[in-house]
Amino acid sequence: MCLVSEVENPNAACMSRGRARAVRLRFTTAEDNVGAGPLLLYGWRPGVDVPTMRVRQAFQSGVDGRIPDSFAAAQQATATSAYYEPAQAHQHWHLMGFEHFELRTPGGGVLVADRKNGFCLGDRYATADAGVLPAVVRDDDTPQGRLGRVLAANTCNMHDPAALTVTQGISVGRGDDYRYTVDFQWLDITAVPSGTYDVVNTVNGDRTLRESDYGNNSSSIAISVRWPGGARSAPEVITRAPQVRLLRSCPGRDRCAGT
Repeated sequence: MCLVSEVENPNAACMSRGRARAVRLRFTTAEDNVGAGPLLLYGWRPGVDVPTMRVRQAFQSGVDGRIPDSFAAAQQATATSAYYEPAQAHQHWHLMGFEHFELRTPGGGVLVADRKNGFCLGDRYATADAGVLPAVVRDDDTPQGRLGRVLAANTCNMHDPAALTVTQGISVGRGDDYRYTVDFQWLDITAVPSGTYDVVNTVNGDRTLRESDYGNNSSSIAISVRWPGGARSAPEVITRAPQVRLLRSCPGRDRCAGT
Protein backbone atom coordinates (compact mmCIF):
# COMPACT_ATOMS: atom_id res chain seq x y z
CA MET A 1 0.00 0.00 0.00
CA CYS A 2 1.18 3.49 -0.82
CA LEU A 3 -0.31 6.75 0.46
CA VAL A 4 0.55 9.62 -1.89
CA SER A 5 0.05 13.37 -1.94
CA GLU A 6 1.26 13.96 -5.51
CA VAL A 7 -1.55 12.31 -7.44
CA GLU A 8 -0.28 13.72 -10.74
CA ASN A 9 3.01 11.84 -10.32
CA PRO A 10 2.74 8.17 -11.46
CA ASN A 11 5.77 7.27 -9.36
CA ALA A 12 5.10 9.48 -6.34
CA ALA A 13 6.90 8.67 -3.10
CA CYS A 14 4.90 6.83 -0.47
CA MET A 15 4.07 8.93 2.60
CA SER A 16 4.80 7.79 6.13
CA ARG A 17 2.76 10.57 7.75
CA GLY A 18 0.48 13.45 6.90
CA ARG A 19 -2.65 13.89 4.79
CA ALA A 20 -2.84 11.73 1.66
CA ARG A 21 -4.75 12.55 -1.50
CA ALA A 22 -4.77 9.00 -2.88
CA VAL A 23 -4.16 5.39 -1.91
CA ARG A 24 -2.38 3.15 -4.40
CA LEU A 25 -2.27 -0.62 -4.35
CA ARG A 26 1.13 -1.43 -5.85
CA PHE A 27 2.16 -4.84 -7.19
CA THR A 28 4.57 -6.64 -9.50
CA THR A 29 3.20 -8.28 -12.65
CA ALA A 30 4.82 -10.97 -14.78
CA GLU A 31 4.23 -12.81 -18.05
CA ASP A 32 5.62 -16.26 -18.95
CA ASN A 33 6.00 -17.93 -22.34
CA VAL A 34 5.00 -21.58 -21.92
CA GLY A 35 4.07 -22.10 -25.58
CA ALA A 36 5.58 -23.90 -28.55
CA GLY A 37 7.75 -21.08 -29.87
CA PRO A 38 9.20 -17.66 -29.09
CA LEU A 39 7.05 -14.57 -28.91
CA LEU A 40 8.87 -12.24 -31.30
CA LEU A 41 7.87 -8.76 -32.41
CA TYR A 42 9.56 -6.21 -34.65
CA GLY A 43 8.72 -2.51 -34.71
CA TRP A 44 9.51 -0.13 -37.58
CA ARG A 45 8.82 3.43 -38.64
CA PRO A 46 9.90 5.27 -41.80
CA GLY A 47 11.47 8.25 -40.01
CA VAL A 48 11.79 10.18 -36.76
CA ASP A 49 8.90 12.44 -37.76
CA VAL A 50 6.54 9.47 -37.24
CA PRO A 51 5.98 9.13 -33.46
CA THR A 52 5.03 5.44 -33.33
CA MET A 53 6.26 2.25 -34.93
CA ARG A 54 4.17 -0.33 -36.71
CA VAL A 55 4.60 -3.81 -35.22
CA ARG A 56 4.75 -7.21 -36.89
CA GLN A 57 4.85 -10.63 -35.25
CA ALA A 58 7.42 -13.17 -36.45
CA PHE A 59 7.10 -16.97 -36.31
CA GLN A 60 9.74 -19.67 -36.32
CA SER A 61 9.59 -21.99 -39.32
CA GLY A 62 8.28 -25.46 -38.56
CA VAL A 63 10.29 -26.78 -41.51
CA ASP A 64 13.87 -25.62 -40.97
CA GLY A 65 13.65 -23.75 -37.65
CA ARG A 66 14.58 -20.39 -39.10
CA ILE A 67 13.44 -17.26 -37.27
CA PRO A 68 12.76 -13.98 -39.11
CA ASP A 69 15.32 -11.34 -38.20
CA SER A 70 13.57 -8.10 -39.17
CA PHE A 71 10.29 -6.23 -39.53
CA ALA A 72 10.36 -6.86 -43.28
CA ALA A 73 10.75 -10.62 -42.77
CA ALA A 74 8.12 -10.93 -40.02
CA GLN A 75 4.99 -12.67 -41.29
CA GLN A 76 2.07 -11.18 -39.34
CA ALA A 77 0.89 -7.56 -39.24
CA THR A 78 -0.64 -6.53 -35.89
CA ALA A 79 -3.01 -3.83 -34.72
CA THR A 80 -0.65 -2.68 -31.98
CA SER A 81 2.20 -0.18 -32.08
CA ALA A 82 5.36 0.83 -30.25
CA TYR A 83 6.20 4.26 -28.89
CA TYR A 84 9.05 5.80 -26.91
CA GLU A 85 8.19 6.31 -23.24
CA PRO A 86 10.30 9.20 -21.89
CA ALA A 87 9.44 8.74 -18.18
CA GLN A 88 12.53 8.38 -16.02
CA ALA A 89 11.77 4.79 -15.01
CA HIS A 90 11.50 3.73 -18.66
CA GLN A 91 13.16 5.77 -21.44
CA HIS A 92 12.75 3.02 -23.99
CA TRP A 93 10.27 1.76 -26.59
CA HIS A 94 7.02 0.26 -25.35
CA LEU A 95 4.71 -2.26 -26.96
CA MET A 96 1.28 -0.75 -26.49
CA GLY A 97 -1.77 -2.55 -25.11
CA PHE A 98 0.06 -5.76 -24.20
CA GLU A 99 -0.89 -5.88 -20.52
CA HIS A 100 -3.77 -4.53 -18.46
CA PHE A 101 -4.83 -4.98 -14.85
CA GLU A 102 -8.08 -4.28 -13.06
CA LEU A 103 -9.72 -4.42 -9.66
CA ARG A 104 -12.97 -6.36 -9.98
CA THR A 105 -15.85 -7.42 -7.78
CA PRO A 106 -16.30 -11.17 -7.17
CA GLY A 107 -19.01 -11.03 -9.86
CA GLY A 108 -16.60 -9.65 -12.44
CA GLY A 109 -17.56 -5.97 -12.40
CA VAL A 110 -14.67 -3.58 -12.99
CA LEU A 111 -14.14 -1.04 -10.20
CA VAL A 112 -10.72 0.31 -11.14
CA ALA A 113 -8.74 -0.01 -14.38
CA ASP A 114 -5.03 0.56 -14.85
CA ARG A 115 -3.27 3.48 -16.50
CA LYS A 116 -0.32 1.43 -17.72
CA ASN A 117 1.37 2.78 -20.81
CA GLY A 118 3.03 -0.23 -22.42
CA PHE A 119 5.64 -2.92 -21.97
CA CYS A 120 9.24 -3.65 -22.98
CA LEU A 121 9.49 -7.41 -23.51
CA GLY A 122 12.63 -9.49 -22.95
CA ASP A 123 13.92 -12.65 -21.27
CA ARG A 124 14.27 -11.56 -17.62
CA TYR A 125 14.04 -14.89 -15.77
CA ALA A 126 13.50 -18.64 -16.25
CA THR A 127 9.97 -19.87 -15.56
CA ALA A 128 9.31 -22.40 -12.82
CA ASP A 129 8.42 -25.07 -15.40
CA ALA A 130 11.22 -24.31 -17.87
CA GLY A 131 12.81 -27.70 -17.26
CA VAL A 132 9.79 -29.63 -18.53
CA LEU A 133 8.56 -27.47 -21.41
CA PRO A 134 9.18 -29.33 -24.71
CA ALA A 135 10.09 -26.20 -26.70
CA VAL A 136 12.65 -24.78 -24.27
CA VAL A 137 16.02 -24.10 -25.92
CA ARG A 138 18.52 -26.87 -25.15
CA ASP A 139 21.27 -25.77 -27.55
CA ASP A 140 22.59 -22.21 -27.62
CA ASP A 141 23.91 -22.71 -31.15
CA THR A 142 20.44 -22.77 -32.72
CA PRO A 143 18.16 -20.03 -34.04
CA GLN A 144 16.24 -20.12 -30.75
CA GLY A 145 19.45 -20.00 -28.73
CA ARG A 146 20.80 -17.03 -30.65
CA LEU A 147 17.48 -15.22 -30.32
CA GLY A 148 17.50 -15.96 -26.59
CA ARG A 149 20.80 -14.14 -26.18
CA VAL A 150 19.33 -11.10 -27.93
CA LEU A 151 16.19 -11.11 -25.79
CA ALA A 152 18.11 -11.65 -22.55
CA ALA A 153 19.99 -8.41 -23.20
CA ASN A 154 17.02 -6.55 -24.67
CA THR A 155 16.34 -3.05 -23.35
CA CYS A 156 14.05 -1.97 -26.22
CA ASN A 157 16.47 0.68 -27.49
CA MET A 158 16.85 2.43 -24.16
CA HIS A 159 17.83 6.11 -24.40
CA ASP A 160 17.27 6.05 -28.17
CA PRO A 161 14.12 8.01 -29.04
CA ALA A 162 15.44 8.38 -32.60
CA ALA A 163 15.43 4.62 -33.24
CA LEU A 164 13.65 3.46 -36.39
CA THR A 165 13.40 -0.21 -35.38
CA VAL A 166 12.93 -2.16 -32.17
CA THR A 167 12.87 -5.85 -31.23
CA GLN A 168 10.79 -7.29 -28.40
CA GLY A 169 9.90 -10.81 -27.30
CA ILE A 170 10.05 -13.66 -24.80
CA SER A 171 11.62 -17.09 -25.38
CA VAL A 172 9.90 -20.32 -24.37
CA GLY A 173 10.56 -21.00 -20.71
CA ARG A 174 11.34 -17.38 -19.98
CA GLY A 175 9.30 -14.53 -18.55
CA ASP A 176 9.29 -10.78 -18.08
CA ASP A 177 8.13 -8.71 -15.15
CA TYR A 178 7.58 -5.14 -14.06
CA ARG A 179 8.34 -4.41 -10.43
CA TYR A 180 5.84 -2.67 -8.16
CA THR A 181 8.15 0.34 -7.93
CA VAL A 182 7.80 1.19 -11.64
CA ASP A 183 5.50 3.95 -12.94
CA PHE A 184 1.82 2.97 -13.16
CA GLN A 185 2.30 -0.44 -11.49
CA TRP A 186 -0.64 0.32 -9.25
CA LEU A 187 -4.39 0.69 -8.96
CA ASP A 188 -5.94 3.68 -7.21
CA ILE A 189 -8.22 2.27 -4.49
CA THR A 190 -9.03 5.59 -2.77
CA ALA A 191 -12.73 5.28 -3.64
CA VAL A 192 -12.99 1.50 -3.16
CA PRO A 193 -15.22 0.41 -0.24
CA SER A 194 -14.18 -2.21 2.27
CA GLY A 195 -14.77 -5.66 0.83
CA THR A 196 -13.34 -8.60 -1.09
CA TYR A 197 -12.06 -8.15 -4.63
CA ASP A 198 -10.04 -9.65 -7.47
CA VAL A 199 -6.90 -8.06 -8.88
CA VAL A 200 -6.76 -9.37 -12.45
CA ASN A 201 -3.76 -9.16 -14.77
CA THR A 202 -4.38 -9.88 -18.47
CA VAL A 203 -1.97 -10.00 -21.39
CA ASN A 204 -2.93 -9.87 -25.06
CA GLY A 205 -6.54 -9.39 -24.02
CA ASP A 206 -7.66 -8.28 -27.48
CA ARG A 207 -5.80 -11.19 -29.13
CA THR A 208 -3.83 -8.82 -31.31
CA LEU A 209 -0.91 -11.24 -31.09
CA ARG A 210 -1.28 -14.80 -32.33
CA GLU A 211 -0.97 -17.58 -29.76
CA SER A 212 -1.59 -21.32 -29.69
CA ASP A 213 -3.70 -20.96 -26.53
CA TYR A 214 -5.45 -17.83 -25.23
CA GLY A 215 -7.02 -19.60 -22.26
CA ASN A 216 -4.26 -18.81 -19.75
CA ASN A 217 -3.78 -15.09 -20.48
CA SER A 218 -5.34 -13.86 -17.23
CA SER A 219 -4.30 -14.52 -13.66
CA SER A 220 -5.82 -13.11 -10.49
CA ILE A 221 -5.49 -12.79 -6.76
CA ALA A 222 -8.29 -12.38 -4.24
CA ILE A 223 -7.75 -9.61 -1.70
CA SER A 224 -9.56 -8.17 1.30
CA VAL A 225 -9.69 -4.38 1.70
CA ARG A 226 -10.56 -2.98 5.14
CA TRP A 227 -10.53 0.73 5.95
CA PRO A 228 -9.35 1.75 9.46
CA GLY A 229 -11.85 1.56 12.29
CA GLY A 230 -14.16 -0.79 10.41
CA ALA A 231 -15.30 2.03 8.13
CA ARG A 232 -17.10 1.16 4.92
CA SER A 233 -15.09 3.65 2.87
CA ALA A 234 -12.19 6.06 3.09
CA PRO A 235 -12.49 8.91 5.59
CA GLU A 236 -12.67 12.48 4.38
CA VAL A 237 -9.11 13.02 5.59
CA ILE A 238 -6.88 10.02 4.83
CA THR A 239 -3.92 9.59 7.15
CA ARG A 240 -3.84 5.78 7.32
CA ALA A 241 -3.95 3.18 4.59
CA PRO A 242 -6.59 0.46 4.53
CA GLN A 243 -5.54 -3.03 5.50
CA VAL A 244 -5.13 -5.15 2.36
CA ARG A 245 -4.75 -8.88 2.83
CA LEU A 246 -4.00 -11.56 0.22
CA LEU A 247 -6.65 -14.29 0.41
CA ARG A 248 -5.59 -16.60 -2.42
CA SER A 249 -3.85 -16.73 -5.79
CA CYS A 250 -5.43 -18.10 -8.97
CA PRO A 251 -2.87 -18.48 -11.80
CA GLY A 252 -4.42 -18.78 -15.26
CA ARG A 253 -7.87 -17.65 -14.08
CA ASP A 254 -9.61 -14.28 -14.21
CA ARG A 255 -11.73 -14.92 -11.12
CA CYS A 256 -10.49 -15.78 -7.66
CA ALA A 257 -12.54 -14.15 -4.89
CA GLY A 258 -15.68 -16.08 -5.74
CA THR A 259 -14.02 -19.50 -5.80
